[in-house]
Amino acid sequence: MAETTSFARNRYWVLRHGKSIPNEKGLIVSSMENGTRPEYQLAPEGVDQAKRAGELFRKVLEENSMPIENVRICYSPFSRTRQTAEVVASVLNIQFEGAQCKVMENLRERFFGPSYELMSHDKYHEVWAIDEKDPLMKPEGGESVDDVASRLVEAIANIESLFQGCTILVVSHGDTLQILQTILNSAKPDAASTYDDLTSRMQTVRTPSILSEHRKFSLLTAELRAVI
Repeated sequence: MAETTSFARNRYWVLRHGKSIPNEKGLIVSSMENGTRPEYQLAPEGVDQAKRAGELFRKVLEENSMPIENVRICYSPFSRTRQTAEVVASVLNIQFEGAQCKVMENLRERFFGPSYELMSHDKYHEVWAIDEKDPLMKPEGGESVDDVASRLVEAIANIESLFQGCTILVVSHGDTLQILQTILNSAKPDAASTYDDLTSRMQTVRTPSILSEHRKFSLLTAELRAVI
């Protein structure tokens, strides 16, 4: 079994999807309707990136004596994340449709709203500027940082209830994983905390001062990172 912390039942790694067709085209694709379409899956370069990420993860597992049978891959339903998770599962020789892989809607991309959907990805900076000033403010028709944090707490609570002693690989998106890392990093044990479980800690750190700093945890495409 994987060694776990005193406040989490599992160990967590995050992986941003490989370079996607929207990345290549410079488009924001953040709605569930568009994000699950096959035309917005990985670009060929992204498939190669996902393979390399899978190989790196396999090496990490071997070096830390973490058995592959204890790995659980939890992924966003978007086509680019699903494909990334499937490639990694193949590298690890894990059956993608089996018990070790789980699609979770709460791990989906942050919805930036209809005024940003299918627009240039240069517009991300407009949203991030708002996030830094007020992470509770929503882009028109979209999700605020705190909206995403709320569903991520639910996602982690679900994972913690389903698995114990596992190595969890969360395959998701740039903003989603930035926000997840922000609250997981702040939820680590400290003397001031009165809670001994991960999801309660995550709830207590959903504060504007913490959430406004999510850009500090940005990831490159197919970047793998240990969290807790």
